[in-house]
Parts: sequence; structure tokens; C-alpha cells
Amino acid sequence: MLRIGIDARAASEVPAGRGRFVRELLHSMAELDAPHRYVLYARTAWDDGGLDDRFRWQLVDAADPGWNIRVGLTAHRSSDVFFSTNSYLTAWFTRVPTALNVFDMIAWEAPESAQRRAARIERRTLGLALRRAGHVFCNAEATRRDLLKRFEWASARTSVVPLAADDQFGEPISKAARDDVLRRLDLDRPFVLATGTLEPRKNLGRLIDAFVALPDELRRKHLLALAGPRGWEDEEIQVKAGSERDSVRVLGHVTDDELVALYGSCAAFCYPSLYEGFGLPVLEAMRAGAPVVTSNLSSLPEVAGDAAEYVDPRDTAQITAAMELLLTDASRREELARQGRERAKTFSWRATASAILRQLEALGSRTRL
Repeated sequence: MLRIGIDARAASEVPAGRGRFVRELLHSMAELDAPHRYVLYARTAWDDGGLDDRFRWQLVDAADPGWNIRVGLTAHRSSDVFFSTNSYLTAWFTRVPTALNVFDMIAWEAPESAQRRAARIERRTLGLALRRAGHVFCNAEATRRDLLKRFEWASARTSVVPLAADDQFGEPISKAARDDVLRRLDLDRPFVLATGTLEPRKNLGRLIDAFVALPDELRRKHLLALAGPRGWEDEEIQVKAGSERDSVRVLGHVTDDELVALYGSCAAFCYPSLYEGFGLPVLEAMRAGAPVVTSNLSSLPEVAGDAAEYVDPRDTAQITAAMELLLTDASRREELARQGRERAKTFSWRATASAILRQLEALGSRTRL
């Protein structure tokens, strides 16, 4: 039996992205019958009832970077191995074998689309963290390639562990429940959906331009719905959406139940991101049967395979054309919906958790030799 320490802050602090990753990982680890004990380091505990008595929260009330330093220096008192999910800095200080998760390389590959402060911190902390880490997980082969372009010497200690779409996105939803969500969110006609934090790399300003460029009759019959919390440098998105309020709805953060209804109701899902380390919303949308338009770069073709329409995300005309195709061609929508469902089923959170757990067990065994 091992004591496995996990940086679980994002479970309660981050609604999407890393937060969803940590929440799904904890749920799936709880479903595995491994006898280990899990020490969940955070500032605020999160538990929706899916965790059993193998899981214990260890709360540290400190702001970053103090949190990372304190946890790194003391994790060996409660843990035999540590999984750093949310910071490279913590691995500088840990005294037990430590694994990292590299979600993306946006700070290097697309710095103009990254949050400036976060990008500076990542560029300054990743190198030493890689040297000290016993293993490094990337969630897509594209991300691993981007990592090894700059840190080739870390190759032997890296592996690819894909993410997955929760089964809830594939479950049927009643018409009454769906209609209730659409009514509350003021979606009174067919809509194109985009999800994710409102930030530059999601390319939502260009998506709005592309939607507005649809033929007039088609645009009048549809809405563009943007679902996700406010992020950084989102002023352009807010201004453009406000100027097109008859056609664009900014929904803000939505609950998981609302998200299921949105994926299952949209005429098309459009995700023209400028860079992704994985692109989980694409997989969730496919699991729900939404026909998908997405970017032809970074990890997105690796995730969607043949089950999406691809565009150059910097070419507004291509985005418009792909949306027009799906909004006017029912057979193509049905084909992508079917292909997307089948592809999404090949990804599993249980498989993700199992692969991560096997590597943590291998790292932890070093302390027992």
C-alpha cells in the first residue's frame, strides 16, 4: 500500500480544464480497487460524495507560491509519492518521487494567446521540475512532441495518457429537461455552441466574425452560444458579442447538467482554438452526438480523428464555410454525430486513472527498495 499525494486544488478552484481533470481522476481512482491511501492537498476540500475513506484532504491555507513551497517541503511526511497536477514549482521542493502533468505547451508554442503571468511562471519553472520529476504525463502525443522539442533529454520519462469524456455526456436527456435549460439560457432558436473559458486562445472573437459572415437567412435562423466563465483579456470577445446581441448569447459558466443539455441540443459545436494540449470539450461534444467543427492543429486532430470538420483557425472564411456546411447539410451532421459518438467511446477516464496509477505505483516502489 502506498500513500499517494495529489495536488487537488483545481477540483474546487477551477470550474473547467484542470479542474475537470482532477475531479474525474479522483472519481475514477475511487472506482479502482487499489488499496492505496490518497492524500489530497488543497486549500478547500471538494467531495461530491464519490470519494471513500481511502481519500483524505490535507488543507494548506496559503497563496501561491507559498502553497507550492510549503506542500513541496512537507509532502514526504504524509506521502510516499506525489502527483503535481497544477504547478511545476511544487516539484522543485518535494522529497519523494514526483510525477508531473504537462497539460499544454502554450507558453512556448502560442505565447501570444497565453495569460502572460502564467506563461512567464511556466517558462521559468518547467525545466527544473522536469529534471526533478520521476515521470511526466502528457495528455496528447502532440503535446509530448512540443515538450520534447525543447526538453529532448526528458524523453525516457514521458508518456501520453489521454483524457476522456464523462459518461454523463452520452446519456439521454428528456425533452422537458432540455427545454427547461434552453428557456433559462434564452436560447430560443437553433444554435451553434462554443464552450471554454473566455480567453484569447479560444479564438472566440474570430468565431463571432465567422458566424456573423454566414448568409443572412441562415444567420437569422440561428444563434451563437458561448458557454464558459470569464477569463483574461476577454474584452474583445465581450465587445463583439455585445454588438451582435441579437445573434450571440454569452451564457457564462454553466453547470454540468446544463452543459449536457447544450451539447445534446446544439445544431453544431464549433471549437476553433488556436492551441490545445488536448481539447476536452471536443470529446465531450462528440460523446453527446454534436457535429463538430474544430482546428486542424495541435492536439485536436489527434482527439477528433475523422469525426470532425477541420478548419485553419486563423482563417475566418474557413470557419464560416464549415459552419454553413453543417447547418445546411443534415446528412453530414448525422454522419459526424455517429462517428463522434463512436470515437469518444474509445477514450475512458478509468483507463486514464489506471495508467496514471500504474506509473505512480512504479515511482512509489522506489522508496520501498
